[in-house]
Amino acid sequence: MFRPLSLFIGLRYTRAKRRNHFISFISLISILGIVIGVTALITVISVMNGFDHELRSRILGMVAETTVSGVDGPVHDWQHAVSVANRLPHVMASAPYVEHGAYLKGRRAAGAAVRGVVPVLESKVSDIAQKMVQGRFDSLTPGSWNIILGRDLALRLGVGLGDKVVLFVPDVSITPIGAMPRLRQFTVSGIFEAGMEQYDSGLAEINMRDAERLYRQSGPTGIRLKLDNPFRAYSVGRELAGQLGGMYAVSTWLESYSNFFKAVAMEKKVMFIILSLIIAVAAFNLVSTLVMLVTDKQADIAILRTLGAAPRMVMGVFMVQGLISGVIGTGLGMLSGVLLSINLPEIVDWIQRVFHIQFLSPSVYYISNLPSRLEWRDVGWIGAMSLVLSLLATIYPAWRAARTQPAQALRYE
Repeated sequence: MFRPLSLFIGLRYTRAKRRNHFISFISLISILGIVIGVTALITVISVMNGFDHELRSRILGMVAETTVSGVDGPVHDWQHAVSVANRLPHVMASAPYVEHGAYLKGRRAAGAAVRGVVPVLESKVSDIAQKMVQGRFDSLTPGSWNIILGRDLALRLGVGLGDKVVLFVPDVSITPIGAMPRLRQFTVSGIFEAGMEQYDSGLAEINMRDAERLYRQSGPTGIRLKLDNPFRAYSVGRELAGQLGGMYAVSTWLESYSNFFKAVAMEKKVMFIILSLIIAVAAFNLVSTLVMLVTDKQADIAILRTLGAAPRMVMGVFMVQGLISGVIGTGLGMLSGVLLSINLPEIVDWIQRVFHIQFLSPSVYYISNLPSRLEWRDVGWIGAMSLVLSLLATIYPAWRAARTQPAQALRYE
């Protein structure tokens, strides 16, 4: 025979119609439990991956991975600094900036961070040009005194496209009539929506030349870098600071937003543990199924032992049966989990349209849709874990079957 005897008998037992229908019912429940557990785990992990990817995309779309700023003053000869930065490994683009706090006055007043940028270069390190909902990003030309506002900031100020905004600098000028705050009137030439409250309600952008004149600087505050690998942010920043010479402070996106991603990673781990316990419970339901099956097949086991079957072969018979149930449940769970994860956003949108409900209100949450990002590595780990748990669940019943004494089992036959 070309296949092991234990495998052959195990497959026959699996296909055979059982006399005890309760055992069949428990076996079906075990398989369904594994299917549901694997499906739920793949779907939840895909949703957590989706939130992580969406959050990271929104943050890195507005924040440069690395910022190198002057400590003892502005960066002089920024054109040279940008050319040096662009020659570094892993640097995709770089752009100078001027950034200070200011007080803005439209119909109403509000504080905000005002960033001076070079539009052509800034669009290479951030996605703000793609986030415009009104106006154009390239309207920030030198000497135009145009300003672009976040959507929520524009609402707080009560202004729209073409309206005037007065910008007060937190500094004073000495005049013959006393100390006077510096101020300048700007024209709102654009409104952007980044999808994050921090920027939509607290950021305004102007041309860098206008910012230098307004804040009386002789150069930009620093250089912002776009990298091909965000996790190399600090090392690339230190390398640039070393090549430029002088005193520079290096800050990265990880320093400012690491708590976001740590929270998502922690939630992902917790959900993985909780749902893994569900799979474990379903897998170990196989224990009760196989124990009852061993009891039901006492006579068959005794005959096999009498014919010379080794205990190891008897163990293999029942391990094959349990593992087949685990393979079926895991396979169906992986298939349904993959299909559900891929189509989850469309399914949620359909439910919202049909039942007129909103799971994630845009007025409350940064991310108003339910993202899902399937990663095959996670699917593989989940499938392997389910199979291992199913295999472990077969050991005790198979061991009990191998310990069957033929004389005692056949005494009343």
